[in-house]
Parts: sequence; C-alpha cells; structure tokens
Amino acid sequence: MKKTAASKKSAAADRASTTEEAPATEKAPAAKKSAAAKKAATAKKAPAKKASAKKAAPLKRQAPAKKPAVVPKKATAAVKGVAPAKTVAPKPPRGESRTALVRRARRINRELAEVYPYAHPELDFENPFQLVVATVLSAQTTDLRVNQTTPALFAKYPTPEDLAAAVPEEVEEILRPTGFFRAKTKSIIGLSKALTEDFGGEVPGRLEDLVKLPGVGRKTAFVVLGNAFGRPGITVDTHFQRLVRRWRWTEETDPDKIEAAVGALFPKSDWTDLSHHVIWHGRRICHARKPACGACPVAPLCPAYGEGETDPEKAKKLLKYEKGGFPGQRLKPPQAYLDAGGKPAPPLGAG
Repeated sequence: MKKTAASKKSAAADRASTTEEAPATEKAPAAKKSAAAKKAATAKKAPAKKASAKKAAPLKRQAPAKKPAVVPKKATAAVKGVAPAKTVAPKPPRGESRTALVRRARRINRELAEVYPYAHPELDFENPFQLVVATVLSAQTTDLRVNQTTPALFAKYPTPEDLAAAVPEEVEEILRPTGFFRAKTKSIIGLSKALTEDFGGEVPGRLEDLVKLPGVGRKTAFVVLGNAFGRPGITVDTHFQRLVRRWRWTEETDPDKIEAAVGALFPKSDWTDLSHHVIWHGRRICHARKPACGACPVAPLCPAYGEGETDPEKAKKLLKYEKGGFPGQRLKPPQAYLDAGGKPAPPLGAG
C-alpha cells in the first residue's frame, strides 16, 4: 500500500512537471513564429529598399542635366576675356535699306567736304605726263617721298621722249628713295616709250588707252582722268578700300567691284572729289590700326565707331599732320564733334 501511495505521488509529480514545462514548449513555436515574422518583415522591407533605390536612380540620371548649367558660365567667362569691339568689326545698322545707305553715304561725303574743302591729289605735277609718272611712283611709298624725288627726275627727263631714251641705271639712281626702284624704272621708261610710239608723246584721255600703258591700272588711270582731264573717276587705293568697308558702303574686296558698288551710291559728277575726301580722311584721321574716332567728323554716321580711340584728347594725338600741315584742311577740334555728354554729336546739316 505504501508503494502504491509513493507511486501515486511520483505520478502526480510527473504530471506537475509536465504541466509546468508545457508553457516552455509552447513558447518555442512562438519564438519561431516571431523569427518568421521578422524574416517576413525583412523580406517585405527589402523590396521597399529596392523600390526606393529605383526611385533614387532618376536623381543620378538627372545629374548630367546640371552640366548645361555649368557650360554657360564657362562660355560667359570666355566671352568676358575676349577683347572688346576692337577685334570684331561692328555690323551695319540692321534693316538699313538701299535708300538709307545712299543717304548716309552722301551725308558722310558732305561732312568730309566741309572738313577738306580743297582736297586734291597730293602729288605735285604740272601736266598729265608728270601726273601719270608720279602716280606710278607712289606705289608702296608716300606722296611726300615721291614729291621729293620727281623734281630731279623731271628736270633731267621733262618729256616722254626724253624718258624713253634714258639709261635705266641713271633713272634707278634717282628713284632709289622711293623703293622698288628697278621695277618702277622699267614701268616709267616703258610707258614713256608707249606714249612716244603709240600716242604721239601725249597722254591719252581714255580709260581703255591708259590701262594699256606699262604700270598703269584702273586706279592710276582714274587719278589721271579725274585730275588731268576733268573726267569723273573713283580712285580705289588702300585708304579708300579700308574706309568704304568700315563705313559699310560695300562688303566687296576686289577693287573693281568696290569701284562699281561705291559709284552706284553717288552721282558721277561727285566721283573725283569723293575719292579725294575719302583718301584725305584715311590718311589723317581714320587710320588702319588706330583710327581717331574721338576726333572724327563722321562718327555719328559710322557703324565702326569705337574701333579706335574715342577719348577726344587721346584721339587728337593720333591725328597725322605732314610737315607744314596740309593746305585746305579745316579740321575742327575733337570736342566739336561731341555733345555735352561726350558722345558723337549729329553732323552739321543732319536731318
């Protein structure tokens, strides 16, 4: 009986222990469930991260869009570093019609006529023969140098016949100061022979005859026709070419085309004086490298104003005067061409 009671107690103890351990056994599945839940949550979050990564990807793709914002800054800096209007010639006024161009060109000529009322060829001559020879000699040198050389030449060879029979070496020695003296000697002896043999020792008064003479082109021919025979012509020398392009009268570069384009803007009767006005202005004020814009009487009409010195006092120092001045010039002080604000004033008689 005692054993039975003991066995009952041990059985009861076993049951109690079984009953107490049951919750621990039940907790294990719960832990497994919680771990599974965490994994599931992690699995759910993983796609979310991928999705967020996918959303972030466009931001990386948009990064190149920032580069255009940087490029203009660099471009602007480069533009700032470029020299101002001196390196780039200004364009003519937009929308300038043919009529407006003709009016502007003729106003420029009128202004220059007031500044240089007695403009004339700056080569000394007494007859057509001396003029054609002096013009040929003026290539690649100054008129002043030619005027210093021709008195001795014409004293020794006063007529075409005399020069045609001259000894080349003797003529070369006289012409040496003018430069290219051998080529010039050949030209003036050749044209003297042509005048003697083909034209009776007289300089012809027709363009087609003049251009046949050695060393004589259209420019020289028009100088002779306009100033020895009173026949209108346009002299397209280096000064003339530079100024008419700077004033945007034409964009042509060939002398013959420049002559035709400019001639169409003016009456034929103005051609000779126009040539003198433009050439005088190019030699004295509108220089090739440093035009004296601040002392220019046609500044208000010039599309290229600002290429040169605009300060009146500094521009005044750029004016070129030959020894003894240049007769017939009525050059006003630089301030006369500026208004109270220091800007170019309207030209006289401007409408």
